[in-house]
Amino acid sequence: MKYFAVFSPMLDEEKSRLYRPDHLEFLKEQSEKNRVFAKGRFADGAGGLVIYQAKTYADVEQIVKRDPYVVNGARGFEIHEWEMIQG
Repeated sequence: MKYFAVFSPMLDEEKSRLYRPDHLEFLKEQSEKNRVFAKGRFADGAGGLVIYQAKTYADVEQIVKRDPYVVNGARGFEIHEWEMIQG
C-alpha cells in the first residue's frame, strides 16, 4: 500500500460550511474501509489535508472526485504520493 497526501484548497467558504457534514460522513466511510491514514483542516482556513492509503494514484483520484467538497465546488484538490519516513 502507498500513501497519498491530498491537499484540498479552499475554493468557496460558504459551500465548505454547507457541505462539511457530508464531507465528514464521506471521510468516515473511507476511514471504515481503511483508506484514510490521517486527516485534518488547516487552522488558517486554507483548506485541509487527507492522507489516503491506496495501491495507485488513480485509486485515490477516484475517491477524491467523489468527496462532496469536490463534487460541489467547495474545495479543489492536489494529490501527491507521500513517502513516510519512520524513525
